[in-house]
Amino acid sequence: MKIIPLYDAPHFADQVVDWLWREFGDSLPRDFFASIIAHSQRPGQLPLTFVLVDEDQLLGTVGLWRCDLISRQDLFPWLAALYVKESARGQGLAGQLQRHVIEQAKAMGFQELHLYSACRDFYERFGWRYIGDGLDYPDKTVHLYRYSCGAITE
Repeated sequence: MKIIPLYDAPHFADQVVDWLWREFGDSLPRDFFASIIAHSQRPGQLPLTFVLVDEDQLLGTVGLWRCDLISRQDLFPWLAALYVKESARGQGLAGQLQRHVIEQAKAMGFQELHLYSACRDFYERFGWRYIGDGLDYPDKTVHLYRYSCGAITE
């Protein structure tokens, strides 16, 4: 298994778009997610999308984005759109994807990362610190997290 930038495996782009649209789309059109993915494939620049592959099978994806929550544009950058294929869950792949983005953020000189989630008690076990609630469009309360890129926690 390996985690690579999507720009090194562009044939997975449509599947990543479908996953994000299905999991995070709510009322947003598929084209919205296609635009995000299309613009997150430039080496060394945010936003970036990564994929976890096993030989030629796509198992998961995650993004390192400038902004993932429009109401909190003061926070930067974000671990975003973490998704693991249902049949591959329970194998620690979400943790591998998180660690990869954390390492990428550190390599790019960022001191901290942010994310938001509707659930609690998942990200804390990977070292994320709950920092309060936020508001997702149009009126959904979400939980905000911060990760200090100084050390990776299992």
